[in-house]
Amino acid sequence: MFSWLGTDDRRRKDPEVFQTVSEGLKKLYKTKLLPLEEHYKFHEFHSPALEDADFDNKPMVLLVGQYSTGKTTFIRYLLEQDFPGMRIGPEPTTDSFIAVMQGDVEGIVPGNALVVDPKKPFRKLNAFGNAFLNRFVCAQLPNPVLESISVIDTPGILSGEKQRISRGYDFAAVLEWFAERVDRIILLFDAHKLDISDEFSEVIKALKNHEDKMRVVLNKADQIETQQLMRVYGALMWSLGKIVNTPEVIRVYIGSFWSHPLLIPDNRKLFEAEEQDLFRDIQSLPRNAALRKLNDLIKRARLAKVHAYIISSLKKEMPSVFGKDNKKKELVNNLGEIYARIEREHQISPGDFPNLRKMQDQLHTQDFSKFQPLKSKLLETVEDMLANDIAQLMVLVRQEESQRPTQMVKGGAFEGTLHGPFGHGYGEGAGEGIDDAEWVVARDKPMYDEIFYTLSPVDGKITGANAKKEMVRSKLPNTVLGKIWKLADIDKDGMLDDEEFALANHLIKVKLEGHELPNELPSHLLPPSKRKITE
Repeated sequence: MFSWLGTDDRRRKDPEVFQTVSEGLKKLYKTKLLPLEEHYKFHEFHSPALEDADFDNKPMVLLVGQYSTGKTTFIRYLLEQDFPGMRIGPEPTTDSFIAVMQGDVEGIVPGNALVVDPKKPFRKLNAFGNAFLNRFVCAQLPNPVLESISVIDTPGILSGEKQRISRGYDFAAVLEWFAERVDRIILLFDAHKLDISDEFSEVIKALKNHEDKMRVVLNKADQIETQQLMRVYGALMWSLGKIVNTPEVIRVYIGSFWSHPLLIPDNRKLFEAEEQDLFRDIQSLPRNAALRKLNDLIKRARLAKVHAYIISSLKKEMPSVFGKDNKKKELVNNLGEIYARIEREHQISPGDFPNLRKMQDQLHTQDFSKFQPLKSKLLETVEDMLANDIAQLMVLVRQEESQRPTQMVKGGAFEGTLHGPFGHGYGEGAGEGIDDAEWVVARDKPMYDEIFYTLSPVDGKITGANAKKEMVRSKLPNTVLGKIWKLADIDKDGMLDDEEFALANHLIKVKLEGHELPNELPSHLLPPSKRKITE
């Protein structure tokens, strides 16, 4: 079966040559990692085998949250149009997993049809049975946003007595399956309902290995006053800190993601800035998709290696004839000691091991006699893949990124603030006066002129040393003042005339007010007498 294992060491150590990242990932997985997974029953313990669609599909965004936190409304806000199967309301309305994807015509594809479509990355969801598939649909529609990404809407997570009603399928396991394959996980919270139910807590814990993909949105923040918002934000961070047990803080975006007027507009600027940050994060997904898939394959390979060591260790400890059941119970109970021994013998990080309790539960149902002993060649092949082939693919990732035009999510809400006066920061900071006929610096120029003439100008110009004496009074760092100097010294003669000095002071004011400096001087900030120089 594994004829490729017969190749000599020299050939095996030569890195593979691939034309595209996607092709490389598929080939490496099928020829080097999949044999190891199959040999040690990896798919029965952790994650189903990957298929071509998993490597070819567009970036996906998974939305998770309690009911009425605005998940479906968030998708509607991004797309700027309704999608098939959409239901919005204060009660738990979305009772299904809805994959919102690009399609030529609007329509809904039911779950049982989805899991037999080889072009969709959902075939392995078949394992969750009809109870789940009856609650899983794909909403297809033509939309420019969906040309670059797909969005997964999930049922609202229940609280109180409602969460005790069985869904008929393992909700946390389904979310974990999606989490392994998506590019971004967005947890939505309602600023009015911060209580994290038991079910939501379990879901967040199930997503524990994917913190790098997780972002948090504190939605409906326009409905509370600033002081309350600060308290709610603090309470949210405290609650998350107890569940997501990591020293790093998850990025939280505050806003109101729907197209209605803000109820309390006091924090409008904050919401706009947060929205732009979140949009930039989502827009970057297509550009980083290949790197994410490569990263996920490396994580999977590391887990598969550890799994192989665990299974082979259990096989080695099992008696050949008598006392198998008692020995199996003993091994399962002492699995923590086996973890520690493998960690020492093979210098494996503790973070690479699967969850101990979950692994023990799964081992109780397994027949240890069917486990395989350690097969060094399979492990060496995966080691070789991680050491050589992955490095080769990393180079290819960078080449593809440089050759392609900038890949970004376009359309929908992403276009609304891209151009015109409603773009974030338009007419503020260095952009102030962009639409004015008069030079904006002229408003304060008389004040700057008074300072200018105290600095001993010669032939209408002051030296850099004299300008420095005045500019350092702003207490800005030299790196910032140096940038301001470069922007203001338009004729590059190492001196400033009265207009250039006024411009320098205007830029200092911009920075002191908390705005960023431009990399190049905008045309509206050019002094009138210098506009011919730059033409």
